[in-house]
Amino acid sequence: MKTSTNDNTLEGRGPKQKLKDMLIVDVDVHVNETPAALAPYCEMPWRKSLESLSQVPPVYLNIAGFAQAMAPWPMFPDSTGKRRKTVTSAKEMRKDLDDLGVDIGVLFPDFFLFHAALQRVDYAVALAKAYNRWLTEEWLTEDNGLKGVVLAPHHDPIAAAAEIRHYAKHKHIKGVYLPTAMVDPLWGNRRYDPVFEAAQETNLAVFFHSVTSIHPAFPFNMQGFSTQFSAHVLAHPFSCIANLLSMIETGVPVRFPKLRIAFTEAGIGWVPWIMLRIDKEYNERRRDVPFYTDRPSLYIREMFFSTQPIEEPANLKDMATFLSLFNGEDSVIFSSDWPHHDFDHPSKVLQIPVSDQVRRKILGTNALRLLNLEGVKR
Repeated sequence: MKTSTNDNTLEGRGPKQKLKDMLIVDVDVHVNETPAALAPYCEMPWRKSLESLSQVPPVYLNIAGFAQAMAPWPMFPDSTGKRRKTVTSAKEMRKDLDDLGVDIGVLFPDFFLFHAALQRVDYAVALAKAYNRWLTEEWLTEDNGLKGVVLAPHHDPIAAAAEIRHYAKHKHIKGVYLPTAMVDPLWGNRRYDPVFEAAQETNLAVFFHSVTSIHPAFPFNMQGFSTQFSAHVLAHPFSCIANLLSMIETGVPVRFPKLRIAFTEAGIGWVPWIMLRIDKEYNERRRDVPFYTDRPSLYIREMFFSTQPIEEPANLKDMATFLSLFNGEDSVIFSSDWPHHDFDHPSKVLQIPVSDQVRRKILGTNALRLLNLEGVKR
């Protein structure tokens, strides 16, 4: 991750604000939920399963029967060396975010990025319930800038909706986490309407978060790649694209007009491309989607897209151009993915040649609107 060495100016833009002068909201940081940590919060008989799994030596984001990554590529040392890649307490997270200059951090799971791969419905629901209890009771007890999102198990939409309604009452729960990879059927399927209905009713944003995996074979034949290089290039944006298109074709943004939708950990370069493709098809096949009275891209322009892993073109002016193509000034939100190996520092946003007003939006105020925290000021 490269950061700017120029602390005072950007070409053609004059003086710029420093990070310390801006409110920074990070919409994607990761807590480390383990079988041992969740076991006390899990209902029987699955508590016994977690107690047994706690004896299994953990691998980074991969514990069989708990977080099945299904990633058959060889491992190599990453460039971070021995840097810590997990956060195990709210106190530790708060210190890390302070060091990064982040005021508000939205907590997502580590292992349960692979939650959708679990096949047994009652087990998956029990783990989601245990995670949500653990998150609220261990991480969200103080007014320290940490916010949480409810893990909503796609396996049982009715149970997921109940979890959303239950935890929406918690003052530090500000969204719903919906996995994108390994979800079958895609999120546009009408079976998930109870989830979107509950999120809209409780005024919680929904966050579609991606991950690299091959099981089940979704959103395309990931197993065809021989390197993690190729898999990681496409897995994150393609899983988001597949679910976005699924929701567009079934009219989710029309049927749930007050639902706030965000996509995280897929970068932003894909957004203007898919908008153009969708509008092209709409012009020719609008009978397939009669519930739209205008271009579907107008609904996408109202959604939110997080920066990490932000694209890094040789000419950063290209990033400013990307933002102008899809209302990015008002819809892009900062995310670091801390503490994972490919995290992005917030200073990266300062390198994009846009105005300080736009930087403030991307680093903070857009996210405040998404999270319904618009009264928060620095």
